Amino acid sequence: MSNEEIKQLIQLVTESGIAELEVQRGENRVRIQARGASQETFVAVPAHGAAPAAPSHSAPAPAASASAPAPNGATQDATLVKSPIVGTYYDSPSPGAPPFVKVGDSVEPGHVLCIIESMKLMNEIEAEVSGTVVAKLMENGRPVEYGEALFAIRPRS
Repeated sequence: MSNEEIKQLIQLVTESGIAELEVQRGENRVRIQARGASQETFVAVPAHGAAPAAPSHSAPAPAASASAPAPNGATQDATLVKSPIVGTYYDSPSPGAPPFVKVGDSVEPGHVLCIIESMKLMNEIEAEVSGTVVAKLMENGRPVEYGEALFAIRPRS
């Protein structure tokens, strides 16, 4: 799929007002999600175990967004913690160890939420806000893409 074709799909999503569009052509898959009135995000995802494609954005995607609706029943005032890299999500420091956080836990900036393994490196993902974890949006051991939501945190007021 060419960049021009992807731009046309983004324009289609913008003009039609649909919330999400996913297209697969051969081994390439593109998912476009509308984020508010003026920002769309898409991630090119290779199918069938191919090497990951570099993510592309029509607008900068913040690391966490309080304005985006939180999935899985989390409140809309929640801040989403998104993956800054492509890799494998782990919710504990080692197999059999308790998770870094659970739904309902209070966190402070710098509190480790999870680990994402990328290219044999373990990258700790930390909270950027003080608040309460209201949703865990990822399953342990699952591959994650750049910008994919990992947690919803309701900030303290």
